Amino acid sequence: MRRIAQREDIRDLILDAVEELLTRYGYKKMTMEDVARQVGIGKGTIYLHFPGKEEMILSHIDRIAERVVAGLREIAGSPESHDGRIREMLRVRVLIRFDSVSRYSQGLSDLLSSVRTALLARREGHFAAEAKIFESVLEDGVRSGAFECPGPAAASRVLIQSTNSLLPFSLSARELGRREDVEEQVSDIADLLIKGLSRCPKRPAARAH
Repeated sequence: MRRIAQREDIRDLILDAVEELLTRYGYKKMTMEDVARQVGIGKGTIYLHFPGKEEMILSHIDRIAERVVAGLREIAGSPESHDGRIREMLRVRVLIRFDSVSRYSQGLSDLLSSVRTALLARREGHFAAEAKIFESVLEDGVRSGAFECPGPAAASRVLIQSTNSLLPFSLSARELGRREDVEEQVSDIADLLIKGLSRCPKRPAARAH
């Protein structure tokens, strides 16, 4: 037990256990004792890293957001076309979150309502970090002539807001069971947004008569 508690990755081990127990029990039934037992440590060790159950859940959500940011950065740095990068980034920001919580869809509303106030403030930071990555791709697209976008910062926020309706906290339990539908919807939204960003070919000048 002590050997586990002293591991450098103990915080991640605790959050791994949280993810597993949310699937098994749901938020309301999961206890700090359950988490300690799952990791193989004493409950006191958990309190060295998390002051309580709410902070543990918020950190679990933060970790999902970190995965999203890592995924976006990888795509942003890829050699894919600008519109291809934006399309895949929109898809990834939705589906990483979807896949991270869909296994405990029945208890998701309880989880979100229990940490709602703190989550709303935290979520703004998550979205701002994502928007900065979108902004960098948009700026590069404008420089290369791929996009017609006078305000990349504002446009990046529109990209975020337009796909927020497909994030787990906006979906019903039934919708969380239908990944293909969500993936199709994010693709449709991406197509519309990218069409608005793409430069239209210039019309040939009219011939003088």
